[in-house]
Amino acid sequence: MTNLEFNLSIKASPKKLWQVLWNDTTYRKWTSAFHEGSYAVSEWKEGSKIQFLSPGGNGMFSLITECKPNELMAFKHLGEIKNYEEQPSDIKSESWKDAKEIYSLKENNDHTTLHVFLNATGEFSDYLKKTFPVALKTVKDLAENPIIITVETTVVGPIEKIWDYWSKPEHVLQWNNASDDWHTPSATNDLRKGGSFDYLMAAKDGSFAFDFSGVYDEVKKYELIIYTIGDVPPNGSSGWGRKVKIDFINQGSTCKIVESFEAEEVHSLELQQIGWQNILNNFKRYTEGK
Repeated sequence: MTNLEFNLSIKASPKKLWQVLWNDTTYRKWTSAFHEGSYAVSEWKEGSKIQFLSPGGNGMFSLITECKPNELMAFKHLGEIKNYEEQPSDIKSESWKDAKEIYSLKENNDHTTLHVFLNATGEFSDYLKKTFPVALKTVKDLAENPIIITVETTVVGPIEKIWDYWSKPEHVLQWNNASDDWHTPSATNDLRKGGSFDYLMAAKDGSFAFDFSGVYDEVKKYELIIYTIGDVPPNGSSGWGRKVKIDFINQGSTCKIVESFEAEEVHSLELQQIGWQNILNNFKRYTEGK
């Protein structure tokens, strides 16, 4: 068994780097260096099992021995998977069984040092020496640039109605919530280049509220909205100054809305996508119901 180690300094926070490493979408991108279409199935919790798979259903199954968010992820490999089925131990698999794979993150000013340690059998050692630097370069590129999340829906109705329902405050109040226990008590919107908007988003029980605001960078009526999320962070939270682009694709009796936004670092990418998609789904239901 050969010990391999890789170190890389990345201009990103540990939170951002952690997202890139273990979010499904970005994980698939950087692990494509090993096998196109690679993915993992796991709860991503300490003590849980994880399956590392190729599109054909081959790979290995392992145990997450340590998971400290934004700090450390450690795996112990247990066996092989063939055709999506975990295989019993044999002489070949025993040669690498219980091999370790450890990812540690350490913040250093505005950079994070990523250290990767892994055990490899002789037949895979040379292969990993070539492919791991390629994979980590992709990690670096993803972490040092905004992660773009896209949500979309198709709304039945004329573009004029859809545009009005999207932009007029009296309508925004009715659809701008990601779940039934949230609402938008107040909204202002000056939809023009250089104009701004401010939506108060609050839990219905009064436990929490925040202003979701921004400034419009570009507005093309019935076609396009681009804005920058407000640049004054509440309580020092991150994620402000991000760009959002909304395309309205008029298809006659319907309009396809494609909303792309730069992810923030506080919440998981999955949670952000679900939240924005839920709001978009609410807009579709409200608009089509009127």
